Amino acid sequence: MQTELKLYNTLSREKEIFKPLNAPFVGMYVCGPTVYNFVHLGNCRTFVSFDILYRYLLHLGYKVRYVRNITDAGHLESDADAGDDKIAIRARLEQLEPMEIVQRYTVDFHNVLNQFNTLPPSIEPTATGHILEQIEMTEKIIKNGFAYETDDAIYFDVEKLVKEFPYGKLSGRNLEDLQNNTRDLDGQDTKKGRLDFALMIKAKPTHIMQWNSPWGRVFPGWHLECSAMSAKYLGNEFDIHGGGMDLVPTHHTNEIAQNVACCGKGPARYWIHTNMLTVNGQKMSKSLGNSFLPAELFSGNHKLLDKGYSPMSVRFFMLQAHYRSTLDFSNEALQAAEKGLARLMAAYKLIDGLKTAATSTSNIDEIKSKVYEAMNDDLNTSVAISHLFECARIINSVNDGKETITTADKQTLHTLLTHMIFDVFGLKEEAAADTAKVDALMQVVLQIRAEAKAKKDFTASDKLRDDLLKAGIQIKDGKEGASWSFVAS
Repeated sequence: MQTELKLYNTLSREKEIFKPLNAPFVGMYVCGPTVYNFVHLGNCRTFVSFDILYRYLLHLGYKVRYVRNITDAGHLESDADAGDDKIAIRARLEQLEPMEIVQRYTVDFHNVLNQFNTLPPSIEPTATGHILEQIEMTEKIIKNGFAYETDDAIYFDVEKLVKEFPYGKLSGRNLEDLQNNTRDLDGQDTKKGRLDFALMIKAKPTHIMQWNSPWGRVFPGWHLECSAMSAKYLGNEFDIHGGGMDLVPTHHTNEIAQNVACCGKGPARYWIHTNMLTVNGQKMSKSLGNSFLPAELFSGNHKLLDKGYSPMSVRFFMLQAHYRSTLDFSNEALQAAEKGLARLMAAYKLIDGLKTAATSTSNIDEIKSKVYEAMNDDLNTSVAISHLFECARIINSVNDGKETITTADKQTLHTLLTHMIFDVFGLKEEAAADTAKVDALMQVVLQIRAEAKAKKDFTASDKLRDDLLKAGIQIKDGKEGASWSFVAS
């Protein structure tokens, strides 16, 4: 069923027809999270987006090896190769072993992605599990003349590479621009150039995580792990490399540099990047107080949220914007997605019961073609969903006796929605399937509580609120009255 899928390649800045190196096999590497930032909502959008790509490739008949790493060592306080490892810092603060920190956050990460119904990758390697591969790659880069040793680290020589390869090709910036936007050496006198970055850093005795190497006790730089692990599991050149667009100017640019220096070519043929999240038009950040975790989004326990939103409603909301577009979170948009998902699911349940006729009033094959055209146009899920809503309209109209459908078209419609809703978009029926009845019951409960508050019986109203919270239901008071939501597990 393989079709002419076009993907936007950051490297060429064009939509290119996807042609795997060894079809039907596809190698895909996505930069996974760093331990201290596992459940950031922006990360969730990235992983949901690549889950769609993974699912769609499988749907088209490709066999995919999907590798997504976990950074559990080497990410420092500063991108200038300065400071301490962030995992080591957290381990010291909490007086735990670093691997306890890693394990706890890895479990949390998996739990969140499970709630979003993402498929697990084929392989999920860790930086600490591939130190030998990183040391071997560093040795090759040194042998090829693109790295040098100092008293504090093994540095990659960017200016040496630039003589043979366009270092800033992925970001579209030349060396002078990159240097002008890079800070001074911050006291790193042993480093030759501003853009040089650490492959291996020589560990001080107090550094918690360190390993033996030809250069003494070291720990890895941030960029090297992905190059080493992608090469190990996918080869020196593979099909797709992805991540958030924030990785383009430094991490992914340095990955390409490492691979070119090691084996003479860049690692991936297609570079794909997701865009950022905003909240009510503003960049999401802790300093602005508009950053929230998935658990807060699910429970509604945040000052910017009117209520909690189910994981599937949030996933469906994410799919209504193209992965390369900015995604803006707002209560209005989330509630619209919630209603839209409910409408689509309700229509799907009606298909089996539709009465058939000799002719169809709508061209179902044309709608099917439009859905696939949208998905083949760089995974344009927003347009594909608009066509699925047209399917929902037809289903409701046939159910009401206003339109007709043939047996063959009914089967086509059922197959199309099954594949797209569940297999490709990864949506599913949620645990609270009978939401309408639960909501009706909760409205009665909220009315009883409102009456208690009106009588100034705050003891009763507070007890009702607290008892519901113990039962997994949270009450949130607002200007327009109280609302309820399930507490995220």
